[in-house]
Amino acid sequence: MIKLPPKQIESAPFSKIAGMSPETINLYLELHSAVDHKGRYLHFDNFRFRVPKGLDVSLAWSVVKMARQKQLTSLLSIGDPAQNCSFMYTPTIQKAISEADRNATSAALEWMSSKIGEEKYTEYLLNDLIEDEAISSSQLEGAATTTKVAKDLLKRKRKPRTPDEKMILGNYIMMQYAWKNRNKELSLEFISELHSIGTEGINDDIYHPGVFRKSDNVEVVDGEGNTVHTPPPHKGIKKRLKKLTNWINDCHHDADSHKYIHPLVKAITLHFCIGYEHPFNDGNGRVARSLFYWYLFKNDYAAFRYIAISVLLKRAPAKYAKSYLYTETDQMDLTYFIDYQCGIILRAISGFKGSYKKSLNDIESFNRWLWDSGLYRKLNDKQRTIFQIAKSNKSHFFTATTVKDGLGCSYNTASSVLNGLVKLGLFNKNKSGKEWHFSMKKVENIMAQEVA
Repeated sequence: MIKLPPKQIESAPFSKIAGMSPETINLYLELHSAVDHKGRYLHFDNFRFRVPKGLDVSLAWSVVKMARQKQLTSLLSIGDPAQNCSFMYTPTIQKAISEADRNATSAALEWMSSKIGEEKYTEYLLNDLIEDEAISSSQLEGAATTTKVAKDLLKRKRKPRTPDEKMILGNYIMMQYAWKNRNKELSLEFISELHSIGTEGINDDIYHPGVFRKSDNVEVVDGEGNTVHTPPPHKGIKKRLKKLTNWINDCHHDADSHKYIHPLVKAITLHFCIGYEHPFNDGNGRVARSLFYWYLFKNDYAAFRYIAISVLLKRAPAKYAKSYLYTETDQMDLTYFIDYQCGIILRAISGFKGSYKKSLNDIESFNRWLWDSGLYRKLNDKQRTIFQIAKSNKSHFFTATTVKDGLGCSYNTASSVLNGLVKLGLFNKNKSGKEWHFSMKKVENIMAQEVA
């Protein structure tokens, strides 16, 4: 459990400090900042351990809160009774906005593709990344299926065998739906549709796909079964969500307006609000995260199709949960949640850029090897694409169906591509059930063979 902040000293804390211990006033003045010396926006739960020895922790907290209140901006009201949410721009939030603007827009994605210069390969690589968010978001909510099995499920388009696999497939379809409907305005119907797509057929008696909850028996518990969040009452939930959709649909992107809010901040706020309201019996987290993505898609941040935040969130689920609790327990200060999510986003964008750079380097090295070995003249464009994907370990095996879908060609052409790679001594071919599976030979085995 987290340590709740003490009651803030509303009157000027420095007057009290001057009266109690004037010799310490300079030490308190050093704490008069919204963030610490490392740029961290600390909740009292962590702040209390970083107060210099000899200072009163409650007084020190009041000094920090006084500095923050001068910078907090009101965002919107949520819940019942309604509570005003506010936030401020921290260094982490500002860095994440800068990274998203430079590396995650549609224009940035087009530039990356042009640098690689192999459009089909880029599409295949990025489609692989699309799967990561659907899989990790499901695992974050308890799906026990391994990533390897989940990748196999999505790539082979086989029918899910377990509720966990149904959850992963539902998440994948939900993310695709969010992308295809990125130009829609937010509505109660759209939120309901997303939930229905993501949960239908898993356990309908628990999820009630697409139906807003009709009772107050929903609680959020921690790993030990302790209640950490009780959502607002179900009564009035549609009215509150309608208010939220109006705020999301309102334009805050005019940089000259006093109402300006960056799209990344609004997307994260939407994520928080859905999680806070918990409008459905179950499956709220995955809907909240898909709406986060939908809003960024809507505002031309297309590269977020391939930037999986849940991969990182699932590595530290307790910190993710605490970012909600820190906001709730400190006067609905959304800075905690937004700052944490922006830290995750910075790492996720860095991972995306790393994948791109590695792919670029792999392609350059691969092309040199092809030329030196003499195989370059023997491979057609599609074969080079598939071989490069295999060499970069983005896919461990291929079928005619996956290649057909990945390259946008016919089934016969895909079969010819794969069999041609076998004939050239680059791929192995094995029967698995009714399908032929193709996989790349070990590099040392390829290099050891004579190239005719």
